[in-house]
Amino acid sequence: MLVFDEGLTAYDFGHGHPMSPIRVDLTVRLARALGVLDQLKVVPAPVADDALIATVHTEEYIAAVKRAGEDPDRPDPVHGLGTEDTYCFPQMHEASAHVVGATVEAARAVWEGDVLHAANISGGLHHAMPNSASGFCVYNDPAVGIQWLLDHGAERVAYVDVDVHHGDGVQAVFYDDPRVLTVSLHESPTTLFPGTGTAGETGGPGAEGTAVNIPLPPGTGDAGWLRAFHAIVPDVVKAFGPSVLVTQHGCDSHVEDPLAHLTKSVDGQRAAYLALHDLAHETCGGKWVATGGGGYAIIDVVPRAWTHLLAIVAGQPIDPDMPVPEGWREDIRIRYGRVAPARMTDGRDASYADWSTGYNPDTWLDRSIKATRDVSFPLLGLDPTY
Repeated sequence: MLVFDEGLTAYDFGHGHPMSPIRVDLTVRLARALGVLDQLKVVPAPVADDALIATVHTEEYIAAVKRAGEDPDRPDPVHGLGTEDTYCFPQMHEASAHVVGATVEAARAVWEGDVLHAANISGGLHHAMPNSASGFCVYNDPAVGIQWLLDHGAERVAYVDVDVHHGDGVQAVFYDDPRVLTVSLHESPTTLFPGTGTAGETGGPGAEGTAVNIPLPPGTGDAGWLRAFHAIVPDVVKAFGPSVLVTQHGCDSHVEDPLAHLTKSVDGQRAAYLALHDLAHETCGGKWVATGGGGYAIIDVVPRAWTHLLAIVAGQPIDPDMPVPEGWREDIRIRYGRVAPARMTDGRDASYADWSTGYNPDTWLDRSIKATRDVSFPLLGLDPTY
C-alpha cells in the first residue's frame, strides 16, 4: 500500500530549498509510468490531529509551529523554526500534520492487517525533536507512527534508518524505551550533520542495547555500506524480535547527492531495500512500514530509488536494467531542461564481502563495524566475535 495524495507535496520550504516536494511528485509519476502503482493499493492521507502529534511533540511546540505557519516572516529559533535549514512557510502545521497522518495511516494499515507492507514516501522526517524542528523536519512522523503502534498493542518495534544522516530525533524520543530498537547507518558524525550517532550511543537506563549506531567513513560505497549493514543489522533486529519493522529510506547516501559524502549507487540502495523487506519477513511476519527521508538529487536519484522501494513494497521488484519510460524522461526535459537517466540502474554491482571473510583493522570501515559490534552485540545477548 502507498499512502499518498497531492496535498502531501504542500510540505514545501520554498524555491531553492534542498527539500523540494518535486522529488515526491516525480517518484509517483515514475512509479505510475512503470506500472508500479498498478500493483499497490493507493490511499489518501488523513491529517493528524493535535492529540496524535502530541504523543511525541509538546503542546508548546505544536503551538509554535502553528504560529510559524500563520506568520512565516517571524522566526522562532528557540523551537528551531525559521532557521537556515528549516524555513517557516504558510500553513506549516497543516502540511506537517498531513505527513504525520500519512505515516500513521501506513502503520495502522499494517498493524490492523489491511496490508502486509505500506509506505509513505513523503515521510521519514527523522530529525525533529519533541520541542523543536531540525534538519528540514518539523514533526517527526516516524516517531509518531512508532508511538501509535506501541499504543495500539505492538510489544516491540524495530526502526532501521538508512538515511545518510543519523536518525537522531527518533533515537532521542525512544532512547529510554526498551520496547523500541533504533538502528541507524549514517555518515560519521565527525563529517556530517547532525554530529551524533557514535557507536557508544546504545540506549538509556533500562533500555541498554536498544540504540544501535553504525557511523560510516566518508566515501563509503555500495560494497562497504552493504558489508556494514549485513554485519550488524540482521543480527540485532533478529535478537530484538520486533512485532513490526519501521524503516526510513533517505537516499542521500548516493554519490550524486549534494549534501553528503557517501558514494552509493541506486543499485546499492535497491539491495538495501530488498534486505529490509526480507528482514521484515524473517522477524515479524512481513509487517513492514516504510517511509522516505532525505535525498536531494531530486531528478537523477530520488525518483528511481524510491520507485524501486515502492516496487519492493508491492512485492514486484523492478529489474534494474529496465528502461526509464520515455514519456517520463520527456517530461523532465520539458519541465526542467534536464536529461533524465535512461535506465533504472547506475550499472553498479551491489556485491560485498561478508563480515565472515575477516576483519581488516587497517580500514576505517572495518574499525567502525567492529566498534559497533563490540559495544552493541553483548547488550543484546550476541557474541561480537562471530
